[in-house]
Amino acid sequence: MPVVPPTVTPRAFERLREIGAAAQGKALRVAVAGGGCSGFQYEIALDEVRADDTVLTDGAETVVVDPVSLPFLAGARIDFAEELIGSRFAIDNPNATASCGCGTSFSV
Repeated sequence: MPVVPPTVTPRAFERLREIGAAAQGKALRVAVAGGGCSGFQYEIALDEVRADDTVLTDGAETVVVDPVSLPFLAGARIDFAEELIGSRFAIDNPNATASCGCGTSFSV
C-alpha cells in the first residue's frame, strides 16, 4: 500500500524563502528518530537532498523526507508557526496517538 506523503503549507515554503534555503542549495529535512519524552521525535534541519528522499516542492523551495521517516509522517502537515514563545516549523501528524507539550515528541 502506497504511503501518502506529508503536505507542506504555503507559510512553510514562504519561511524557507525568507531564510534563503534554496539560495544556499539546501532543503528542509523533516525526519523522525527514536527518543524524546513520547518515544519519537522530529528532527528538522536544512540539508542536502538525497537520492532516496521524498521531495516536496513549490517549484522554488524544497522539503525532503527520508524513506525511514516517511511512514511516520504519512498524511502529516508541515507548517510554520509564529507564537508568543517563538517561531518554528510545526508538524500536525495524524499518526501520533500522543505528543508532548513542546510539540517535537510523539508516540504512535
